[in-house]
Amino acid sequence: MSRARLHPAGVLTAILGLCMMGYGIYRGELSVVFAKAVNICMECIGIG
Repeated sequence: MSRARLHPAGVLTAILGLCMMGYGIYRGELSVVFAKAVNICMECIGIG
């Protein structure tokens, strides 16, 4: 069985994405995004 090779561009993109998510959490964006997600879900379900 051969091992799958990781493409450098894919690894770099994943690391960059994790860094950007960490920066957003550091800035306090997590609560804003979560609040918007809850509002959208409530509108779709028809509760809010």
